[in-house]
Amino acid sequence: METLINNKVWYYDPCKKNSCREFGRRIASLLTEADASKKDVIIICIGSDRATGDCLGPLVGDKLVQNTRRYIVYGTLDNPVHAKNLADTIDDIRSKYCDPFIIAIDASLGVRKHVGYVTIGTGSLSPGIGVDKELPKVGDIHITGIVNFTGMLNQMLLQTTRLSHVMRLADFICKGFQYFV
Repeated sequence: METLINNKVWYYDPCKKNSCREFGRRIASLLTEADASKKDVIIICIGSDRATGDCLGPLVGDKLVQNTRRYIVYGTLDNPVHAKNLADTIDDIRSKYCDPFIIAIDASLGVRKHVGYVTIGTGSLSPGIGVDKELPKVGDIHITGIVNFTGMLNQMLLQTTRLSHVMRLADFICKGFQYFV
């Protein structure tokens, strides 16, 4: 049995004033606490462009690749990191980098009142859990965009999520990185 100790999660409402700035400060704070300046920082943007709700990661990856040279980004629309290649991607990162600091980014399903929020948390992310997939956990910290509510037929909910909603979350996450990182 795995016990999570001291993992914290913060929620950000992209509609609230200064929320993006606070989100960016939290990213910077977590990087500072982890002394990540002495490590390679890898951002793994998880998801697929084949389901609208699941494309958050690749959209963020595309935007980050265009706007940052400071970090190494895996997972874009052209080269997504998804269920079929996640384990290989993690192995590739471990073979290329010595003790990297990994930020995992993925879409998630949540309770109705949190749909549209972005979270950032300490510890690893469990990708695929919302659609009953067992995938490797990844990340020293994680960022999620809650794209829809959880319920019956979660896979269908991801397929029918509005693209404009996902784009707003992707823009918010990328803007947060630009503020303080």
